[in-house]
Amino acid sequence: MTDNFKIVRISDEKKRYLPLLLIGDESETMIDRYIDRCDLYAGLIGERPVAVCASVNETDKTTEIKNLAVHPDFRRKGLGRRMLEHVESVNRGKTIILGTGETPSTLRFYKSCGYNYSHCIANFFTDNYPCPIIEEGVTLRDMIYLKKQ
Repeated sequence: MTDNFKIVRISDEKKRYLPLLLIGDESETMIDRYIDRCDLYAGLIGERPVAVCASVNETDKTTEIKNLAVHPDFRRKGLGRRMLEHVESVNRGKTIILGTGETPSTLRFYKSCGYNYSHCIANFFTDNYPCPIIEEGVTLRDMIYLKKQ
């Protein structure tokens, strides 16, 4: 089923990918902060969008992944890893950074993709989101930043 998976860059109408973006970031307000300035990539099976990755060039040496999401029906098939690898290849030679919550499976996933702890922003989720975000029984508080050279 994932044999015909392809990744395309989205230049316009980025908001039509909002349902997938909201999987990776539950706040449309937060997504609005980067949607217009990000490079958005969609992972398609046939013509169906099943994954997204939004990245922002923060400096000429650093790219930040703002959002990575895979539709629940297509998880654990390597698509998230392929989306990351695509953004890394487009940004070859740069440091890739990303922020995520303290969800154990998410941290394990990024570590398995070669990302390492960089720093933490205390109370990011409690300060920036109107409602608590709970994943895998963990109430997200701090933003954990990871990086890959």
